Amino acid sequence: MRGRRLYHYFVSAYVSITKPLSTALGALTLQNHFAQRNYGFGSGGLHKNGHQCLCYLAVLLLFIYSIIFTCHRFFHSKFPGEGFISSSQLDAGVNHVIEGYGSNNCDIFSGKWVPDSTYPLYTASSCPFAELGFRCQNNGREDKDYLKWRWQPLRCDIPRFNAPDILRRLQGLRVVFVGDSMARTQWESLICLLMQGVADRQSVYEVNGNNITKRIPYLGVRFSTFNFTIEYYRSPFLVRKGIPPKHVPRRVHSTLKLDKPDVANKKWREADLLIFNAGHWWTPFKTYEMGCYFQVGDTLKLGMTIHDAYRKAISTWASWVESTVNTSRTHVFFRSFEPSHWRNSFTTNVCKVSRYPISDPGNLGEYPLSQILLDVVTRMKVPVTILNVTTLSAYRSDAHVGQWSDMPSVPDCSHWCLPGVPDMWNELLFASLLMKGRGVWGTDITL
Repeated sequence: MRGRRLYHYFVSAYVSITKPLSTALGALTLQNHFAQRNYGFGSGGLHKNGHQCLCYLAVLLLFIYSIIFTCHRFFHSKFPGEGFISSSQLDAGVNHVIEGYGSNNCDIFSGKWVPDSTYPLYTASSCPFAELGFRCQNNGREDKDYLKWRWQPLRCDIPRFNAPDILRRLQGLRVVFVGDSMARTQWESLICLLMQGVADRQSVYEVNGNNITKRIPYLGVRFSTFNFTIEYYRSPFLVRKGIPPKHVPRRVHSTLKLDKPDVANKKWREADLLIFNAGHWWTPFKTYEMGCYFQVGDTLKLGMTIHDAYRKAISTWASWVESTVNTSRTHVFFRSFEPSHWRNSFTTNVCKVSRYPISDPGNLGEYPLSQILLDVVTRMKVPVTILNVTTLSAYRSDAHVGQWSDMPSVPDCSHWCLPGVPDMWNELLFASLLMKGRGVWGTDITL
């Protein structure tokens, strides 16, 4: 393959070089014709011939330089798929991140969905930790086209999720997801992905014996053989929700205290991997229309917009991370907002799941909350990685739960089927860790 690419490079070089060369040589030939006609081969002709030789020499040097430049460009460039971990290498247990992976040219969140018949990486029926409402195939969805897509970055490849490798890297660590139901979906997805590398399935269990449902604010699954736990904390706003101050309008039933982190924050901070999200509850329906307004200090902010409130809440979260989390130990991630595909935005009565990914997501890939998150994180004093899944998720109108949930009478164009799009969020999560190369993510793991 590399020989074929070298051939194409030299063909390209030939086309780009011969055109100016032919022009230059044509000019020299014409010059020679006039020299012979006007000057002959006397002393003037000899002077003209000497000038002509210098021009030929300059053209020859230009040709040699072009050949050298072509070789340098070939041997110092990186092609998609080269210099990165391939699926076959991972299957063979080769897990070292080769130099060049994670370079400035590799934006793993910029790319396209490509068909891949080797997906999905698991089935819902093989994973007891995927809640019933997300098991679309079990709930009657017959087509499987939505399962056969893989995210392909434009300028590089990402390693295929290798469960045995990731299990060993996670030994003795603590992984915590914090956020809304989308965080819970990603949490379930990661457990299901890792289960494919576990020989004794009884060694994986929920620490409190709970079934996986949306009604439980804390869930933890223990991989006892590998001595680590993956936890989920429900915190859809990331800030504290409580009773309003005295003497407020009757329509105010509760407030979000935008300057105070969620009361459960002390339980998060000792994690080794800490993944946050927030967005789907920051809507009029989940705030004003339910009597929940914004508060800063002792002051009720009745006129504050949702976007301004979100910015204040994310700034409070950022300050908490900077002052509380030991980022030399803990990898902190924030997954950006992933769009819904309701026909009229957040209306709950028109949900049409497409057969294939859409070709143009329009403005769904430019959601304002994601831009606010980016603005806040770029000003932080400690390292935080944004899992920028907004655009890649915007294409996937085919992968929502739709009518294939445990409540088919209530269509759902917000949540995602499992297996499905959240699996790719996790592949990108671990690709980011491998790109960073810190600690166990920068070493070889022997399988």
